[in-house]
Amino acid sequence: MIQLTKAEEDIMKILWQLKKANVKAIIEEFPEPKPAYNTVSTIVRILENKGAVDYEKQGKGHIYFPILKQQDYSNQTINKLVDGYFQGSFKSMVSFFMKKNDISVNELESVLKEINKNE
Repeated sequence: MIQLTKAEEDIMKILWQLKKANVKAIIEEFPEPKPAYNTVSTIVRILENKGAVDYEKQGKGHIYFPILKQQDYSNQTINKLVDGYFQGSFKSMVSFFMKKNDISVNELESVLKEINKNE
């Protein structure tokens, strides 16, 4: 299970969106103020060491691409949330969010239909 910091996750989101990118292209996707080139480059190398990204050489530079699939990361993050805060009970998590966000029965039915459609 790969654990990502907030900064690493931000870069992964960009790579998942772009599919492939060099450091400059990653930086361009950030809002102002943009992070420093060296900062992004360092984080990308950390992601490479963690096995989340790989690269192919292009001239003197590198084009990075995600190895860690967004769906896999989302699943492991949700499972960690459910296990850590809801004692492994998805039902408890849904109940918590329903109460906290005042979700209507119609909205819940819509969510259930979406879940059933994807099975």
